[in-house]
Amino acid sequence: MQKLKALLNRNRRILLALIILTPIGFYSKLYDGYLHFWVNNSLGGVFYEMFWCLVLALFFKKLSPFQISLSVLLATCMLEFLQLWHPAFLELLRHNYIGITILGNTFTWSDFPYYFIGSFLGYLLILKVKSVPVTGKNSNV
Repeated sequence: MQKLKALLNRNRRILLALIILTPIGFYSKLYDGYLHFWVNNSLGGVFYEMFWCLVLALFFKKLSPFQISLSVLLATCMLEFLQLWHPAFLELLRHNYIGITILGNTFTWSDFPYYFIGSFLGYLLILKVKSVPVTGKNSNV
């Protein structure tokens, strides 16, 4: 139990950022207001990149924020190119909301700037959550 508390204490800023960012990212896919097409299909890529930067920061403590954001950017760019390929197993994965959310379903060059922006913002966010000192009784954990 003590190890779990220490782990949560060390990661609480990243977890908090994920708790805030995840619903925003999902909402960007469901938004139907002004500029909904852009929010659904482009801006969501920024939140997607930031989310994966935080997830990697949570599990790979030894990687620098730059290594994390670059890894996420490269992986996302590879996933974008995978959308040009339509084998049966990928089509099966893309057949549900989570599969489409992770893998996408349509290749478009215009997604790449949003991936770069999201990875850069993810980099800045990791720097921010790692630089804020932990306060409280167990701050030395």
